[in-house]
Amino acid sequence: MAPKIIPLILLTLGLISCGSHPKEIPAATEDFCSKIHFSDSAGLSRQLEPLKDSLLNKTGAYVLEDGGNAMIARAWLCENAEKTIDIQYFIFATDNVGLIACDYIVRAADRGIKVRMLIDDILVDASPHDILTLASHKNISIKIYNPGINLGKNIVGKIAHLAKDFKGANQRMHNKTFNVDNKVVITGGRNIADEYFDYSHEYNFRDRDVLLLGKTVADVHNSFEEFWNSPLSVPVNELVSDPNTDFTDVKRFERLHQYACNPENFWPQVREKIRDLPNAFKRIQQSGSLVWLDSSRFVPDAPGKNNSEGLHGGGNTTDELIKLVNGAQKSIDIQSPYLITTKEGKEVFAAAVRRGVKIRILTNSLASTDNLPAFAGYQKIRKGLLEAGVRIFEFRPDAKERYDIMTGALQQKLNFTPTFGLHAKSMVIDGRIAVVGTFNLDPRSANLNSECVTVMYSEKIAAGVEKGMEEEFKPENAWETTLKSNPDVEAGSWKRVKTWTKKVIPKKIL
Repeated sequence: MAPKIIPLILLTLGLISCGSHPKEIPAATEDFCSKIHFSDSAGLSRQLEPLKDSLLNKTGAYVLEDGGNAMIARAWLCENAEKTIDIQYFIFATDNVGLIACDYIVRAADRGIKVRMLIDDILVDASPHDILTLASHKNISIKIYNPGINLGKNIVGKIAHLAKDFKGANQRMHNKTFNVDNKVVITGGRNIADEYFDYSHEYNFRDRDVLLLGKTVADVHNSFEEFWNSPLSVPVNELVSDPNTDFTDVKRFERLHQYACNPENFWPQVREKIRDLPNAFKRIQQSGSLVWLDSSRFVPDAPGKNNSEGLHGGGNTTDELIKLVNGAQKSIDIQSPYLITTKEGKEVFAAAVRRGVKIRILTNSLASTDNLPAFAGYQKIRKGLLEAGVRIFEFRPDAKERYDIMTGALQQKLNFTPTFGLHAKSMVIDGRIAVVGTFNLDPRSANLNSECVTVMYSEKIAAGVEKGMEEEFKPENAWETTLKSNPDVEAGSWKRVKTWTKKVIPKKIL
């Protein structure tokens, strides 16, 4: 084995082990569900009936900026699904948010909704028992993408798989889509876990999704079908088993339901907001926040992208973003939690600067990042980007805006102050094109992970996303780093030392 491969294997194993190690759902101390009035589904078709003419030839887009409303939208869509729910995520954890999401999924399946879940293997953050229980429902099918690196494998099996097929083991599915009845889609940066929806008491992400209606939804559906039917997607019951569990027990979902009904886990105020969503949706339409696009594109990578030799190769999303940057005439504003450009990537930005394009990039600071190996890679290229004329801003862990943007759990309990990190992957070009997706500015997204981005040609959408970016460029939310100074010292000495030790990992794999 080549010496340089060893640290890469350690990095990948570290990624696998960074989950929260899900615990068994506790038994309920009382019947919480008996105290909740579950409203009957109004049906998605009825809710969308006033929009039927626009849905035929246009795409409606509404940007979900805060975690609370992003969760509420998903929950309401589950409640009002009529036929299908297709879910595709890099991470689906069985933490608080994940268990509540599972409760909505099971309740939808109980109504006869056909649910398909496709989850990447590398960060499966649920026990085989929990996954098999969920998959035991007659209306729920679960597949694991590119298995062999995590689920059902011990440490020896993981190392063996990495050593045998290192590139294949690193070709992950980073796509994130939530499709209901092939009528409404939510896609963007958020995975399903506490920290993406303002529920973590320790660390939460500033993230961004977009809700899509109408024409573009068909493209999301086609991409999901391609992944679902790929040989890389394997039914979970072919990977793990649990012979000691009776998966025909009619009460097997009772603990899950009671957990979600317990007001300590899912506040009544949130349920009230879910019930009020039809009124909120009407207000969104009346205010013009739901924007009808004549031109938009959903651009996905193919399963197992990059068939070239080695770790380079690119994909559809990489080509699309390069084309957009090359076509910029005035300005490019970017948010990316990880920023690691290759020599070729830096030249794309440098060429734009030379033709007069102003470029600003917001990424995580060392104090706010959740990924030290990625930050170590960024430290190696930071000076080169600055010399090329790119302005770089680094997100503050104590960003002032965190209590404005976090409208979910943190407004229910303000007796703690979690760290705030950036996870949004967005771009605004010339004030007229907005991109929201899953693509990080790093070699993993460019060459290994399958990604997806939504490109919206709309000055109104672009202005809305730009407004959020402008707020985050401010000194109270981000530090501007220059050739003379950077905010690494704000992270403290121990975190700086740990980051320095990560620099043995080649940046082309980060």
